[in-house]
Amino acid sequence: MSTGLVRSAFSQLLLSGTLVHVAKIEQFHEKYGININPQVVMLISIDRYPELSYGKQEEWKIKIGQRLTEEIECTINIPYLWMWVEEGVLALLLEVEHPDKDGKKRKVEKIAEEIQKGLDFIDIIVSIGIGNFYDQPNMLHQSFAEAKKSMSGRFFQGNQLIFHTESIKEKNQTWMSPLTGERTEILALVRIGDVEGAVSHIKRYMEQVSYACNFDEEVFKAEVVDLLIVISRMVLEMGVNPSAVLTKSAYYIQELYQVIRYDKFSKKACEYSIWLIEQAASILIQDVSPPIKSAIRFIILNHQKSITLEQVAHYCHLSKFHFSHLFKKELGISVIDFLNKVRIDKAKYYLENTELNVQEIANLVGFTDANYFSRLFKKYINVSPKEYRSARLC
Repeated sequence: MSTGLVRSAFSQLLLSGTLVHVAKIEQFHEKYGININPQVVMLISIDRYPELSYGKQEEWKIKIGQRLTEEIECTINIPYLWMWVEEGVLALLLEVEHPDKDGKKRKVEKIAEEIQKGLDFIDIIVSIGIGNFYDQPNMLHQSFAEAKKSMSGRFFQGNQLIFHTESIKEKNQTWMSPLTGERTEILALVRIGDVEGAVSHIKRYMEQVSYACNFDEEVFKAEVVDLLIVISRMVLEMGVNPSAVLTKSAYYIQELYQVIRYDKFSKKACEYSIWLIEQAASILIQDVSPPIKSAIRFIILNHQKSITLEQVAHYCHLSKFHFSHLFKKELGISVIDFLNKVRIDKAKYYLENTELNVQEIANLVGFTDANYFSRLFKKYINVSPKEYRSARLC
């Protein structure tokens, strides 16, 4: 095994805290010649990496990684190990010699500043998080966790910053989400398979939560992850394959809690949301031709607007007569009946899960006249909205 691979494997064992299950550190020193006892972890995170890397080829990612590690090699003059812990985030495991603790801290801070200056010179902007010092390398995973947590201030904002474990503030506030309405609308859109609409609201919801929780990273992540779990339960109830959802859910949730940047968190949360809702939407539009599938998506996305048969046919590039015939042949109902069904399915969710009155629900699903909405609801469901709500609450 090459020296680089051995050092990387050794770093992984230290950062994960699993070295104790493999061997004593002295055995690694003797067998592989890795004579380093790191005491502190420094995380180097490329600022705006998701934005910078978007659309770039693999060669670009390799090149920026090489440039970063080469600059670090030129800057640091003490023993260290390094390892990429995620795209755009490098962990340095440093062995710092100094007679006192404060001296070690100052030395590491100076190294961090020099790294930032050197990388800035080659147009790579980074923020850095620094954990606590530990005499036992087996405790280095704790320093790694602290370095990540110290960067919580950067989760929402800030570039080219240096964060310390000591700067973490204890937060004792009790969180009560004020965004029940927005959250309910998201779930109602999931219920009808509106992928674009739901994801648009999820993006807005994440922005609103960040402000509402006063940019508390832990609260923000918990709130958004909880929403994703509720969405996953909903799509399971709609008949989506449980094994696929549960496997993907475990992967994404673990990934989300490890992310240290808001933009990357938002991107991953939206990716998972899109996948979940598309699974549910696929059940709603099975066994139809591409033009009708396109029409269904258009109707669902625009269900709150006043849309006509002509508009949907034009969107599908078909004549009004041909489209109307094809739609009814494949789905067994007219375009207007399908639109009404989508609106009523969404209204049912609101009746089941909120205390909004009939007029408010009518407005949310695309009707301006509550009486007309109530008549249509009874036509399709055989009971009035109020009767439906009462029966569901019993």
